Amino acid sequence: MDLRVILDLGGRDVYWQMAIDEALLNLRMEGKIPDTLRIYRFQPSSVTVGYFQRIRESVNLDYLLSSNIQFTRRITGGGSVYHDENGEITYSVVLPIEGVLTDVQESYRVICGGIVSALRKLGVETAFVPVNDVTVMGRKISGSAQTRRKGYLLQHGTLMYATNLDVLEKVLVVPTVKLESKGVKTIRERVVTLEKVTGQVNVDVLVKKLIEGFSEALGRKPVLGELTEAELKLAEQLVEKYKSKEWIFRR
Repeated sequence: MDLRVILDLGGRDVYWQMAIDEALLNLRMEGKIPDTLRIYRFQPSSVTVGYFQRIRESVNLDYLLSSNIQFTRRITGGGSVYHDENGEITYSVVLPIEGVLTDVQESYRVICGGIVSALRKLGVETAFVPVNDVTVMGRKISGSAQTRRKGYLLQHGTLMYATNLDVLEKVLVVPTVKLESKGVKTIRERVVTLEKVTGQVNVDVLVKKLIEGFSEALGRKPVLGELTEAELKLAEQLVEKYKSKEWIFRR
């Protein structure tokens, strides 16, 4: 079975990127598009918070506002994420909930296997750590989040290849209890970038390995495609939601 692959690496703002992911889920639910993997980046750098998070407990709001860093709420769960325009690749995938994907934990393992496989192809020893992390040398290099609707799922996640960890540490707020459960005291101790492990990263090669990794993890043949007019039109309708204070500050 084929997997449509969309490379959207030119960079879009956080409101558009979240709107496109939701549009893909909605159109897949309606049977109007095939199973799809999208690989993209944010421009400018920005922050997303999980659907269930209280925003003031998840990000340094004063710093975001004073630094003019865009932020919004996702439709997926999980924690707050800093998306570095010069140091992070984001993926999203929309799939029917069937087979092993019916189990939430197993679905994370299978889909995050795309990241694990890609990194191993680059010679980096890595591991999937439940619930939804991929680690290198015991440190988080990728996190993912998911939502499920009417028999379909959207999962999206990050891969930090050269994220500015100084900025990440300033914008994100992680409860001390959560850090201590991972055996660390600071966010900086908790994460790592690919660049720190391998040296300078060739993004084109990384993207190629991600396509190969997800194709293997999902057992699909990759077929390159582009966002359709229908997808962009629906996303355009959703953008205003992601910009609205009602959505962003709902919790």
